[in-house]
Amino acid sequence: MLARKSIIPEEYVLARIAAENLRKPRIRDRPRKARFIAKNGACNLAHKNIREQGRFLQDIFTTLVDLKWRHTLVIFTMSFLCSWLLFAMMWWLVAFAHGDMDPSTENTTNSTKWTPCVTCVRSFTSAFLFSIEVQVTIGFGGRMMTEECPLAITVLILQNIVGLIINAVMLGCIFMKTAQAHRRAETLIFSRQAVIAVRNGKLCFMFRVGDLRKSMIISASVRIQVVRKTTTPEGEVIPIHQVDIPVDNPIESNNIFLVAPLIICHVIDKRSPLYDISAADLALQDLELIVILEGVVETTGITTQARTSYIAEEILWGHRFVPIVTEEEGVYAVDYSKFGNTVKVAAPRCSARELDEKPSILIQTLQKSELSHQNSLRKRNSMRRNNSIRRSNSMRRTNPSLIVPKVQFITPEGSQSASET
Repeated sequence: MLARKSIIPEEYVLARIAAENLRKPRIRDRPRKARFIAKNGACNLAHKNIREQGRFLQDIFTTLVDLKWRHTLVIFTMSFLCSWLLFAMMWWLVAFAHGDMDPSTENTTNSTKWTPCVTCVRSFTSAFLFSIEVQVTIGFGGRMMTEECPLAITVLILQNIVGLIINAVMLGCIFMKTAQAHRRAETLIFSRQAVIAVRNGKLCFMFRVGDLRKSMIISASVRIQVVRKTTTPEGEVIPIHQVDIPVDNPIESNNIFLVAPLIICHVIDKRSPLYDISAADLALQDLELIVILEGVVETTGITTQARTSYIAEEILWGHRFVPIVTEEEGVYAVDYSKFGNTVKVAAPRCSARELDEKPSILIQTLQKSELSHQNSLRKRNSMRRNNSIRRSNSMRRTNPSLIVPKVQFITPEGSQSASET
């Protein structure tokens, strides 16, 4: 709080404030890196300056399926309304050309009775209703075709063909949007964070994947790619350089049996892009690890794909996932509340290359962790003993009945001796 001007000169106060600001280091937030793949699997990519927009109309069905739901529903409604209005206009023209709109034709007294092309079509409204009845194949018994006009029969055939095409395209589009493969991927989950720890004497990059549905993903396979910005020896800058990294899978077909959550492991060896990265260097790396899970949906037979990514800030060094599968009454139970929980374990802070060159680093790290674990156990036991002693002392102080009284014993010689029991 600033002092009053009458007590401390203003020059002194301003100098003191400037000195305090200089002492405090200013920490600027690191600019957030744009992700290539979002955590929910969406591609963070914007397409701009596309000149050949007509290519999308060449594959109109895929374009309709890729549209948003509100756009699809508008197109679905307008396609039927426009077709009804178009053929209503054609029916009205047929009736007008034949003279069905003339009221005098109803009162003709000729020997041959006058027959309209379509009965009960006297206005555009009645023609619109007849167009709906023809296209959706419903009839109320009031309006019907006659044999008077061959042109009307041609219009009827044309409207039926156009109506069937519109129904096939639009209903197929709605079905494909509701049964898209990425809908099934919503129940395929990945751990929020990945870990790097020692497994079988090697540094490994690990994450957890699970399926929330009981229906399985058949022939599921996992791929991992590292996306980073690189520069070639010729000076060419590649902003999105993709490198495949192998997944440690004992099955030769590289397929996983995703009946319960699994921990996918990548051994950091000489083939891995993470081979030269240590714990200190990980925070400075501008890389993104993309995980792709592919498989066939058991119920529909459609191939689905689930994606996620991990950046350097989301990789925990020296952690391990806690077990979540237990056996309860003859049934394996999965506790999804601990799906992303990790525990800290002993792991060397050096890179995998340094660990391969000096295997003693791993032994020293394990020995230090064992010593620290034993020390923590000793401290915990000593604290428990001290707490138990304090509790017993406090109970004796608060409860006087627990204090043992002094008892005097008289010997036959008449001497008295006092002792405590």
